[in-house]
Amino acid sequence: MLFVSRAIDKLNDTVATAVSWALLLAVLICAGNALIRYSFNMSSNAWLEIQWYLFAAVFMLASPHTLRRDEHVRIDVVTGRFSRRTQVWLDLFGFVFFLMPISLIILYYGIPFGLESLRSGEMSSNSGGLIVWPAKLLVAVGFGLMILQGISEIIKRVAYLQGRLDASAFTKHAVTPEEEIAAIKSANNLS
Repeated sequence: MLFVSRAIDKLNDTVATAVSWALLLAVLICAGNALIRYSFNMSSNAWLEIQWYLFAAVFMLASPHTLRRDEHVRIDVVTGRFSRRTQVWLDLFGFVFFLMPISLIILYYGIPFGLESLRSGEMSSNSGGLIVWPAKLLVAVGFGLMILQGISEIIKRVAYLQGRLDASAFTKHAVTPEEEIAAIKSANNLS
């Protein structure tokens, strides 16, 4: 099952790398739109909406990658006091009883939500606005990827509990204040 986990991780890493360019594009469109609006007093709702769509793509499609890198919102202040094994059990509990059910429910309702928008050719109600279905389908795609990543994380936690995987495979290396100070001192000694 670890090969399935690695394949899911690779998929979400690839998607996150690709979608990172959407953030740059959103910033460029935002800056260009602001320059044109204030320089020539011209604008279009389409430029504003494409920024929202790009931001939605970044958020929805990169969230599974955030989970994979263990950089999601947590209560580390509390869980940090527990043993690594207890933390892994808490992760498993959260993935199985919270992440997966909610993601499955959102996917269940998100697919028809996006497909109905696609079928009807739904357009923005704003003058000069864009088609809406790409943004609505992002919900289903994003939560589909999140479900896959949840499966990958469950596989890794179970493998850890069975002694077949090291915890470094699913935990981030958080820089401690001491490490940060040492890095600053090292940088100052080089200059």
